[in-house]
Amino acid sequence: MSLIKKYISDLFIPLRFYLFAGICILLFAGCFFVPSFLPFVKVIFWVFVLLVLADYVFLFLLGKPPAAERLMSDRLSNGDDNKITLKINNRMNFPVKMEIIDELPEQFQARDFSLTNQFLPKQERNISYTVKPKERGVYNFGRILLYTSSLLGLLIRRFEKESSQAVPVYPSYMQLRNYQLISAATLPQESGGKRVRKIGQSMEFEQIKDYIAGDDIRNINWKATARRGMLMVNNYTDEKSQQVYCIIDKGRLMKMPFGGLSLLDYAINSTLVLSNVCLQKRDRIGLLTFADKIGTIIAADRKPVQRENILQVLYKQQTAFLESDFEMLYLQIRSKIRQRSLLILYTNFESLNGLRRQISYLRSIARHHLLLVVFFENTGLSKLSHAEAVTVEDVYIKTIADKFVYEKKLIVKELMKYGILSILTTPENLSISTVNKYLELKSKQAI
Repeated sequence: MSLIKKYISDLFIPLRFYLFAGICILLFAGCFFVPSFLPFVKVIFWVFVLLVLADYVFLFLLGKPPAAERLMSDRLSNGDDNKITLKINNRMNFPVKMEIIDELPEQFQARDFSLTNQFLPKQERNISYTVKPKERGVYNFGRILLYTSSLLGLLIRRFEKESSQAVPVYPSYMQLRNYQLISAATLPQESGGKRVRKIGQSMEFEQIKDYIAGDDIRNINWKATARRGMLMVNNYTDEKSQQVYCIIDKGRLMKMPFGGLSLLDYAINSTLVLSNVCLQKRDRIGLLTFADKIGTIIAADRKPVQRENILQVLYKQQTAFLESDFEMLYLQIRSKIRQRSLLILYTNFESLNGLRRQISYLRSIARHHLLLVVFFENTGLSKLSHAEAVTVEDVYIKTIADKFVYEKKLIVKELMKYGILSILTTPENLSISTVNKYLELKSKQAI
């Protein structure tokens, strides 16, 4: 049975074989009308048979199995292009053509994925491609299949390389390196940042030092001056170790898809980016998730391991299909977060009535904390709103789309009326908008 598998089951017949076999059949059929051509046709036929046998000998008897290895990261980044490299080594003594099939995880639904390359004798080559996951979870890669043919191309031999590999897909950690520079005090112009004038003076004490000309006389420490017999002043530094909590709504409205990702995935990716920026700014970052009931709570901390803790928790979050309970959220915030903090709430409101049902709880939260509500533009409705209306039906559709787009702007004004900060952004600009707003509040010393 093993001999059959080795020498027969991995044999495949390509189109070129059928093409030449068809030509031979047509030539034999033509000999019925021109019998004098029969010897010549027999020679062609036996040459074809010999070439097929030679091709079989090259591939199955003389050819050494090629080596194949998949090189990739031990985890993938959700919503980003992840590079995967196949290391292929042609160990045969003659040039070959390979069609390479890497069995991708079922989440990609890529059933026709293949790579075709020419290899010289004993040549080793790295072949790269990218995959873009659209959901978190475990992705199982399968075998690497190599369909190899010689220069004759009359037969194909399949080589299987067992390369099963389970790889977890985490929230978009690749975005972290894109926002390293944004955490600086001066934001780059192309990122949409701007200088913000600081209001007031930082009051985080650093040290007591000798007075020198030019120091602010309002900072003179009279007790230390009396003890030392010389003028001493207090020295202050920018406030650090302020608490920032990212609160993620996992209700049904966060299930809406945009660009292949759900709103929850965009919020998770933004939270991971923001946590990295907060740690760079030496603030304490925490996490809270909720839907119809409270989810995960991570207390605010500034340890370097905090980012990894948040990453591991965000990896498991899933959307619930129930209405979010903002009353329960308020009670949990009051009991779990005692110190005044910046609360960044990732949620979504599709109508003004939807906001008014929850505004009392948001106002209660804003009395004790600095609340920033982040919600999303409906890009589909925005396109309909800017589309040209040709028919009467188009006019109705455009009017309804304008109404919903306008309601989003009314939601911003309604929150502003009660002193609640807000960000209305498209999903793809969520991370940069949130980071810019955090840095603006940090610069204003509003936290």
